[in-house]
Amino acid sequence: MKTYIQTEDRFDATQAQQGNDLAFTRLVERYQTPVYNLCYRMLGNPGCAEDAAQETFLRAYRNINRFNPQRSFAAWMLSIAAHYCIDQLRRRRASFISIDQCAEEDDRPLQLADARAVHPEAALEQSQEQRALHRVLGKLKATDRAAIVLRYWYDFSEAEIAASLEISVPAVKSRLFRARREIAVRLDSPVKRSNMAFGLPLAQLI
Repeated sequence: MKTYIQTEDRFDATQAQQGNDLAFTRLVERYQTPVYNLCYRMLGNPGCAEDAAQETFLRAYRNINRFNPQRSFAAWMLSIAAHYCIDQLRRRRASFISIDQCAEEDDRPLQLADARAVHPEAALEQSQEQRALHRVLGKLKATDRAAIVLRYWYDFSEAEIAASLEISVPAVKSRLFRARREIAVRLDSPVKRSNMAFGLPLAQLI
């Protein structure tokens, strides 16, 4: 399936490079969810993530001729999103703006689990765990956060992360180690004991 998607990506990207806007539209439809999710995990807010995703696709469209068909289109697209989000986070920091100030998502009350669910308590616990891990991600340095998101949510190899973030493989290893250690320190005990958080096995992180 992955090979099939890569073949479709290369075909559509090549067509887009030749001026076929419909081909680029297909790429947007294929990657709108992954790009949005990456932006959300980086920026911590739905509204900011939506704006970042739109900017990502705009930049990809403007620079489609720079795409190398021998490279993974997914990696190319997600690297654009990651770089944009890193820039946004650095600007916030330079302006002394907290990540939580983009919107008040973290201040909203947790949604109660559906009472009709098979295990409503487990659903609520997972929601709390997701919020906890989400807050911890927001405390990481921008590039460290990008490395963690690309590695554990998008299964990028260390070499792919290095290429996407334009840093060395040893630097990627160092950032991943530092970020995992910080996550382990910041997460509270109930979350540490959990098997899942944010849809990801915590054992992979801590």
